[in-house]
Amino acid sequence: MAFQNKNLSVIAYANGFTLWHYAANETMTAISTAGYFDDVKTLMNSGDIVIINASDGTSIKSITVGDNISVAALE
Repeated sequence: MAFQNKNLSVIAYANGFTLWHYAANETMTAISTAGYFDDVKTLMNSGDIVIINASDGTSIKSITVGDNISVAALE
C-alpha cells in the first residue's frame, strides 16, 4: 500500500515543531522507507517526530526532510 493522508494526524504543534501520528495496516519497514511521506513534504520539517502504529509494531521516529522525507529511530 501507499501513504494515505487520512491516516496522518497532528498530536501537537508548537514553535515550528510538530508531533505526528500515523497508523496504517502496513509493516514498519514499508512505512519507514525513504519517500513514503513525500505526499506531505510541504507539511513536515526536519526535527519533527512521528509516532507510527504499523501492522507489526509501534515506533517513535524522527523526520528528516531532504530530497525525500526519511524517518529514523530516535537515538
